[in-house]
Amino acid sequence: MTLPPGNAKFDYQLGGAYAPPAGVTMVVRDRTASPEPGLYNVCYVNGFQAQPDETQWWLDNHPDLVLRDGQGDPIIDQDWNELLLDTSKTEALALVIGPQVAQCATDGFDAVEIDNLDSYLRSQGGLTQADNVAYMARLSSVAHEAGLAIAQKNAAELLAERTAMGTDFAVSEECNRYDECQDFVDAYGDAVFVIEYRAQDFQKGCNGFSQLSIILRDLDLVTPSAGSYVYDDC
Repeated sequence: MTLPPGNAKFDYQLGGAYAPPAGVTMVVRDRTASPEPGLYNVCYVNGFQAQPDETQWWLDNHPDLVLRDGQGDPIIDQDWNELLLDTSKTEALALVIGPQVAQCATDGFDAVEIDNLDSYLRSQGGLTQADNVAYMARLSSVAHEAGLAIAQKNAAELLAERTAMGTDFAVSEECNRYDECQDFVDAYGDAVFVIEYRAQDFQKGCNGFSQLSIILRDLDLVTPSAGSYVYDDC
């Protein structure tokens, strides 16, 4: 397992892969994309919720792993139209998501980022912090067995659980906006990779956390061919 380089210039390319800006040494891409040769590559896996285009696949193939309300209807993250997965079923869910994590290693990635660690906040009481921590620990085990480092994504309220989760570094969206960056630094040192979506938060981070890797991106994370593309680094 190789840890990401601290204070490295990086790019966050979840909206589509493209040639990284000059000087970038680390890139985060979706698990369906290919790693960038010669760089440190982080593989994005939505381990706690279902990607919108995978909704029907989960309902058809693993309906018992979809979190449901008291009426038996799937619970959905309304902001992203994503089904919540039932993390209380740690081993059964890991049998589905674990192979996705392992495939990242097979495909040549160096690390994995697991999204929506905080899904319990949107679960209508159906999940607990303990459920998500235990499931994250299980995925960390899979990642480490495959030779991958693994990131804690967001969820500042779970930083105290770093050891229990087995995570190696952090990816934080908007920690400057919400005054959480120091909390991540206290837990992970300079192994914190920050994405801001507002210029004022980006500048605040550049001024206050020179030891961190901080970038400014457009909210939709589009490719440079799109008119709304934004990228800057400190």
